[in-house]
Amino acid sequence: MEASMTKRAALKRQNREGVLDSRQFSEDAKVRRLPNQAGWSPYPSNDDREQGYLKTLKPKSEGQAELMTAIDHSNLVVALGPAGTGKTYLAVAKAVEALEAGSVGRIVLSRPAVEAGESIGFLPGDMEDKLAPYLRPLYDALSDRLSMKRVKALMAEGLIEIAPIGYMRGRTLNNAFIVVDEAQNCTYVQLKMLLTRLGWHSTMVVTGDPHQSDLLPGVSGLSDIAARLEAVPDIAVVRLAEQDIVRHPLVASMIGVL
Repeated sequence: MEASMTKRAALKRQNREGVLDSRQFSEDAKVRRLPNQAGWSPYPSNDDREQGYLKTLKPKSEGQAELMTAIDHSNLVVALGPAGTGKTYLAVAKAVEALEAGSVGRIVLSRPAVEAGESIGFLPGDMEDKLAPYLRPLYDALSDRLSMKRVKALMAEGLIEIAPIGYMRGRTLNNAFIVVDEAQNCTYVQLKMLLTRLGWHSTMVVTGDPHQSDLLPGVSGLSDIAARLEAVPDIAVVRLAEQDIVRHPLVASMIGVL
């Protein structure tokens, strides 16, 4: 009985370590057996290789590079430009980057609830349900940087907050990264109120295209606000152009003639 157990143990060791051949260790041997690493496991916990994956945020144009640098060095950035220049995506991506790095404690997303020339009536549900169709572009940018499951978890914890513009009066946003999207649909008074919500250790990025406002002519206050803020030190106003469009090449061609 003891002999059979010893034989089985020797067979297991032989299968694990291989058969010892003294010729492979001679000086004339050109090919040597590589030693087997005992105890290897396919699980990541026992694997030293890097298993993580993260999209690298890189600018695709000079204007985008200027915008990213402005966000890194200024606490208030106004990004103006036509559709497809990556204003919203870069702002949300920088917000996620700051949250993951611990530079801010939360992300605050705000966008005016204005339809693009077509009224869809009253929407059911609570405040977040009513704002969901308007905030879909922000959700798309968030889900591109984070999984949708993680986005929902962060929203449940309050680390990502949906803040309607109408409810921002009187608030002070400290230790936050605020993204105000589609600011061309805000009036001068609304933008003034939003800009003055900026608190300590916070960054605010206001994005919009002055030429695509869904308000009545002359009501949008984005162009006036941007022109006034350009003269203020430590505030960056970045103007993107047609050459910064990263969507389909036809978008840049259409913007030039429409």
